[in-house]
Amino acid sequence: MPRPRAAMRKIREVLRLTLAQGLSRRAAGASVGLPYTTVADYVTRARGAGVGWPLPEEMDDRQLEERLFPSKAAVQGLRPEPDWALVHRELKRAGVTLLLLWMEYKQEQPEGYQYSQFCLRYRSWQRHLDVVMRQEHRAGEKLFVDWPGQTVPIVDAQSGVVTPAQVFVGVLGASSYSYAEAFLSQELPHWIAGHVHAFEYFGGVPEILVCDNLRAGVNRAHRYEPDINATYLEMARHYGCAVIPTRIRKPRDKAKVEVGVLIVERWILARLRNRVFFSLAELNTAIRELLEWVNHRPFKKFAGSRRSLFEELERPALRPLPPQRYQFATWSLARVNIDYHVEVDRHWYSVPYQLVGKQVDIRLSATTLEVFCGHRRVASHIRSFKPRAFSTQPEHMPEAHRRNLEWTPSRIVVWAQSSGPGTAALVEGILNSRPHPEQGYRSCLGIMRLGRQYGGSRLEAACLRALAVQAFSYRSVESILKTGLDRQPLPSSTPSVIRRHDNVRGSAYYQ
Repeated sequence: MPRPRAAMRKIREVLRLTLAQGLSRRAAGASVGLPYTTVADYVTRARGAGVGWPLPEEMDDRQLEERLFPSKAAVQGLRPEPDWALVHRELKRAGVTLLLLWMEYKQEQPEGYQYSQFCLRYRSWQRHLDVVMRQEHRAGEKLFVDWPGQTVPIVDAQSGVVTPAQVFVGVLGASSYSYAEAFLSQELPHWIAGHVHAFEYFGGVPEILVCDNLRAGVNRAHRYEPDINATYLEMARHYGCAVIPTRIRKPRDKAKVEVGVLIVERWILARLRNRVFFSLAELNTAIRELLEWVNHRPFKKFAGSRRSLFEELERPALRPLPPQRYQFATWSLARVNIDYHVEVDRHWYSVPYQLVGKQVDIRLSATTLEVFCGHRRVASHIRSFKPRAFSTQPEHMPEAHRRNLEWTPSRIVVWAQSSGPGTAALVEGILNSRPHPEQGYRSCLGIMRLGRQYGGSRLEAACLRALAVQAFSYRSVESILKTGLDRQPLPSSTPSVIRRHDNVRGSAYYQ
């Protein structure tokens, strides 16, 4: 839209006063009633366009306006346009900013755009990209991980049972370089294995893991302080990266992996829809072949592919893999019993006796069990799969156990005598049947509780029956009381008498 005639008259007057009369820009502005900045802009534009004073007689207002205020099309034709795709790619490098790229651009093109126009034109070009491409992710910074909703059936060749396989997907932020692998479930062991295999596929580790609020990764979702699963957090610490869950109901936080999941579903899973797989290994072989094709497939709006962009930008920025692969382990809480043992999977492991009554953290791997108290490891055992057994280390036992512990074998026997000699004899038999008497404390305390529940007389009768059948365990006494066998007479040790009767045939009948 052309400027009004009054505005053009003021422009002519500014040029006369500054170029011909030699007035300062501030004085010229005061004379025509314009701000200093506006006068300075007019003078700069005139000198840049080669306009002096006096103006040519044939130059009218329209021609003067076109010289001082050229259209965008004319400016674009006069000024070299940067390679915006290259600018967008360079921004993914660590420490690279638009200001730095503009300075390099001006060194090559002194007549090019100023910084403000450079930024505006880049943002305008950026708006024409896909949403996932518009996000600016620094190389080596983030790995987005998720499980697609689509599964792949695996058929058992013998039984014909069909198992739906879940597909783990990981996408690097800067290059969109992707990883995919099928697992039998979305449980924690497979979730951790997917990360470990992805790191090894990339040949390095990113700074941040961005995951959804799934149970395998986040115990309790929260907008500001989510509770990360202990095993997932330990794995991240092993590889030196951080875990940042996405906000609840904020799909843009994981737009990169959503597009990566869509690509995996369209270009990998959809192409395998008509194939029948009889094993997980067979499925993963097919997925890996198509994954390589996806990563080498050229971009539509950029030069190169995910693979080339990964090699150029992402791989040098990834952190190196640690010397050893992470070994999967689960974490749980336990309270140390008075016998200074903790129970894990129906097996009892000893800890230092000073921790009796305290809550400890249990780390359980395929081969070892570790006990931590206050982030300090206090015990370590070889994992045992033998149920109802004890793993006791001598150094965990007190040197003077009878003097230092509140509960001792003698005190338990004395208590049992208050209920009756049968109870005392059974308790003493339980303590003597264990490699260490302390290992029988738990059973004895359980018998004490049974006395409060059923009464001392019934407990004494149950213990006598347990002694008669040589059943030295808490469960035997509990079963006798529950079934009421304590009210029945004890089995007699005298031989039974066989009565004569016409219907009793005798052993000779069967010969």
